[in-house]
Amino acid sequence: MKNRRQMAADPAAVERPQLNRLPSGVASVLSVLSSSAVVLDNDDRVLRASAAARTFGLVRGDQLMVGELLALARQVRRDGEIREGEIEVSSSAFGGRRTSFAVRVAPLGSSVGGGGLILLLAEDQTESRRVEEVRRDFVANISHELKTPVGALALLAETMEDAADDPEAVRRFASRMRQEASRLTYLVQDLITLSRIQAAEPIPDPRPVDVAPLVAEALDRCRMKASARGIELTASCDDGLTVLGDEDLLVTALRNLLDNAVAYSPERTRVAVTAAMDGLAEITVADQGIGIPERDLERIFERFYRVDPARSRATGGTGLGLAIVKHVVAAHNGKVTVWSKEGQGSTFTLHLPAISSTPTADGAPAAGLAQPVREAVK
Repeated sequence: MKNRRQMAADPAAVERPQLNRLPSGVASVLSVLSSSAVVLDNDDRVLRASAAARTFGLVRGDQLMVGELLALARQVRRDGEIREGEIEVSSSAFGGRRTSFAVRVAPLGSSVGGGGLILLLAEDQTESRRVEEVRRDFVANISHELKTPVGALALLAETMEDAADDPEAVRRFASRMRQEASRLTYLVQDLITLSRIQAAEPIPDPRPVDVAPLVAEALDRCRMKASARGIELTASCDDGLTVLGDEDLLVTALRNLLDNAVAYSPERTRVAVTAAMDGLAEITVADQGIGIPERDLERIFERFYRVDPARSRATGGTGLGLAIVKHVVAAHNGKVTVWSKEGQGSTFTLHLPAISSTPTADGAPAAGLAQPVREAVK
């Protein structure tokens, strides 16, 4: 027979001799709960604990390790009232990360296990809180982004009305109104695109897409902006390179990268696009621009995140371009990586599963995908 010290070192052994105090139905229910569940006896010892409760460090051996939970359990045992609350626990199993829990503590009743048993349920709220924070930030950001052009349009309309007798002023204000209206249009279009991508991951009806025409179309859409600043656009594509996906979304993603490259590059520089097969289809956009500070590289794909807000608005950026790129590539089971150094430029690479060039019996390319995306070092 195991002595008490051996039992304390073995959580399962701690529970085995005491499980007869819990009806089999209660034990079965606790075993399938996704939340952290703990049953305490009259002496505050753990009779039963779910795997999640042990993983999060709420329970060790037959001891409840969180003082706040223990205090709640004792209060419930004294007065029989169900209590709820929220706690934060730092878990060494997750690198010291603090985890938020919504907890509910209730007595199991005098008919269960001889009475005096307390049930604790703790639901991990960390992810839901993160999602809620992202949602709040998004609402705040989009409200600000919409308010700026709408406010500018209202002010310009009022000013133009006051200058009705000055044709030159009217033309000048009308031109500014067109700019603000275009900015508002781009923002709404980007929001619609982002919403469409996020709601349909992965691509619902993928089709073979030839990369060379895709690159050519994206370049054509950016050529006027580049020419106005004397920026040379070049392209080099492997023959027959094909991916499976949505051509319009892929063109949008590549155009967004090109727009950024042109906007953040000095005049009379070069932006190069290359597309090659290296286990995956890799489409690269490299510029000779101002580069991105290392501290910002991890955040540039967030919605509305701008390294230089003033310059972004001056170039007509919505703050959604790179977020769209990230979601488009993810929807194609791919990955986007970036290398950048201040003063030297940036290189963005889209890593996409390619379609095998081996033809099928009917002459069409085989639909087999290349190996999964490899991790790339920034």
